[in-house]
Amino acid sequence: MLMSMSHKWRQFPGRVLLLQGPVGPFFLRFARALRAAGAEEVHKVNFNGGDRLFYPRHAVNFSGRPEQWPAFLEQLLKRHKIDAVLLFGDCRPIHRAAIEVAQHCGVYVGVFEEGYVRPNFVTYERYGANGHSNIPRSAEFYRGLPETPSFAEPQVGNAFWITALWAMLYFTAATLLRPLYRHYRHHRRLSMLEGLPWIRSAWRKLYYAFAERGIQARLTGALSGRYFLLPLQVSTDSQVHVHSRYESVPKFIEDVVASFAAHAPGDSVLVVKHHPLDRGYHDYSALIRELAARFGLRDRILYVHDLHLPRLLDHAAGVVLINSTVGMSALFHRAAVKVCGTALYDFAGLTYQGALDDFWHAAAGFRPDALLFGKFRNYLIRHTQLCGSFYRRFDFTQSLGGDSLDRQASSPPAPETGAGVQALVPAERRAASRVEGAAPLAHRPELVMISSHAPRDRAERRRDPTAADLERRRRARESPIRQQRPLHD
Repeated sequence: MLMSMSHKWRQFPGRVLLLQGPVGPFFLRFARALRAAGAEEVHKVNFNGGDRLFYPRHAVNFSGRPEQWPAFLEQLLKRHKIDAVLLFGDCRPIHRAAIEVAQHCGVYVGVFEEGYVRPNFVTYERYGANGHSNIPRSAEFYRGLPETPSFAEPQVGNAFWITALWAMLYFTAATLLRPLYRHYRHHRRLSMLEGLPWIRSAWRKLYYAFAERGIQARLTGALSGRYFLLPLQVSTDSQVHVHSRYESVPKFIEDVVASFAAHAPGDSVLVVKHHPLDRGYHDYSALIRELAARFGLRDRILYVHDLHLPRLLDHAAGVVLINSTVGMSALFHRAAVKVCGTALYDFAGLTYQGALDDFWHAAAGFRPDALLFGKFRNYLIRHTQLCGSFYRRFDFTQSLGGDSLDRQASSPPAPETGAGVQALVPAERRAASRVEGAAPLAHRPELVMISSHAPRDRAERRRDPTAADLERRRRARESPIRQQRPLHD
């Protein structure tokens, strides 16, 4: 059971730099929570007008070229003696470069990401998430852990409409303020027209609810146990482009359909389920019709959108995916899962480890180890998950796992949840483990961020500027950065 915070926050005297966050005000609220927890300084870098809209004050606006970003960041880290860099999404180009620079400078990196366990959690990990995570991927590791009760998940509620609002505001601001950030390149299309797919998505949701009526009853009735579920991912998902061999979602669909046609039982059906957040952007109907005709599968492929996922998983013969978090739900429902990319949960005992061509027949005799999955899921929640949504009001004082450990198999269990915001950064400096030639640091259970240097007293902070200080200020004025207000809030 998740624990609420039962003690007062301890001092949080570190200096934190926030980079790009989720669309919406999450990072602005998070910065306030960090200050309330005692952070000495909280800095922020904005890269486009959307960032600026949701973090309008006390931030730096980077308007330089991408190749100038690493050198500027290194200067920023050193100038303000940053202890921790926190960001959302470790596959964005600006963040990949930032992680390398931070590690080179011996600065702690914390990565936020959408939840591994959805819909009631978000992810926070050290150094990397998803395929870059250091979470153990060994059945032996989890089998060696003691059994713990499953977490009772507080329900965060539906965030679709508020997410749509934040997204439309973000992309509109990014478009209108583009002249101020003319060199910025987003990881997806950045236009005020981005609101149109969300409107289209809402319309299609209503349409599919009508057009697909009766399909769920058919799948859980006559086709129960005879269909394989193929859940798709968002077309721009880094899980597809970075953590798999597929260059696109259509290529993945084609590969799976070809294998299904050649090797699946003759009476089985392939159910392709569209991702709800990609509903307004893509429609694969034409592609699926073409593949069905090419492989002679006209009556054996169904393309669905908004059917109830848990019921689909309960009645599926198996699930094939790249590395979607649907895999976690499928394992929870004890479905046979074949992973075609890189996923945290893809190891012996949980997922089918053979070839995709063999999975279609082997799935009937394969089920994930329920006890193993329970230990893995509890470990994952305790070490990497924060209960809440980036897009709704987030309670930063509530019970959180939120900080994975050093991921050697010999690491002790994580501290109990409930440490609040200060659990996001460890007490000891982790930098030594990231500097070449340095010995790894042993795990310590304290989870209070401390400064890597002695706190400066007021006299030192207010001393007269030296020649070196004046030179640094001159270089800063000439750098490709616009500063809205002084960095220190």
